[in-house]
Amino acid sequence: MFGRESQFWMGGIRATNLKEVTDDPAKLDDGSFWAVSVSFEGKAIFAKFSDVESKEFPKAEWNELTGSWKSSLTEIEYMAYVSAIKESIAEGGVYQVNACRQLDHPLRIEEQSIAGLFSQLLKGNPAPYSCYFNVEELEIASASPERFLKRVGSAILTSPIKGTIRQNEDSFGEKDKAENLMIVDLMRNDLGRICKAGTVDVPELFRHEKHPGITHLVSDVQGELRDAISWGEILSIIPPGSVSGAPKSAAVSIIEEYEGVRGPYCGALGWIQGDRAELSVAIRTFWNNGDSILRFGTGAGITWGSDPAAEWEETELKARHLISLAGGQL
Repeated sequence: MFGRESQFWMGGIRATNLKEVTDDPAKLDDGSFWAVSVSFEGKAIFAKFSDVESKEFPKAEWNELTGSWKSSLTEIEYMAYVSAIKESIAEGGVYQVNACRQLDHPLRIEEQSIAGLFSQLLKGNPAPYSCYFNVEELEIASASPERFLKRVGSAILTSPIKGTIRQNEDSFGEKDKAENLMIVDLMRNDLGRICKAGTVDVPELFRHEKHPGITHLVSDVQGELRDAISWGEILSIIPPGSVSGAPKSAAVSIIEEYEGVRGPYCGALGWIQGDRAELSVAIRTFWNNGDSILRFGTGAGITWGSDPAAEWEETELKARHLISLAGGQL
């Protein structure tokens, strides 16, 4: 297919010369450079590359889309989904759920890859965890602002985002802070499963991070990994708490009922090499599964205090700028 050279790029690191593709996390412990995509549901693609260098992403052309994007949920359906979550919260079954929908648009992959779209994202929406991953039938162009896991030796750090306002707004409401704190507690619990007892703490709570058009509320949770822990054990905490909900198992059940399969969206994306890694939460992400459809996901965190119409508008806000870079109408 056109332009589908297997490659990976993230944070100035470019990897080429594909050697192996597997879904076995035990392979990650060999010390090689592995590009990683693990879906929200836990389906993994690990790609080993032999040539790794510090290099800018090679620019590619993008022909803007001209048609309309189709949403997996209409505004009425999404608002009903939010209301159903609020009912579950009232019944005590869950405290918070990240409710998402997917947008799709026809794509002639025989004419262009989304490497060109990624070039547009780097220019028009620079993000700290921008990533391009292309292997076999999967092609991803991500402008994620959110770190999932950073590992250096035994130290591990996660930085969940919960809370979004327009960039011209100054402060977050109590709903945003409560939601953020809830996910911080969830991630403390997740890291507690893989870290030494007593090492998990929160060095920073409620940091404001500005991104194109929006400001996010971000916190940090860190810990020290258990001795001799495997990558398979570390990745068992997927899906990320910020894009699932709390309690995680109950939230995931609701997501499965109303959304079906998310795929790479809201999973983990990045690289692993020995005892070092940088993995993002795969939000603000376009992807193609080797078919003729370009997909994009958008969502919002739902709590008891959520207003269904406002949550729909938040999904629109998060999608609007990135969709404008790809082309087409929302």
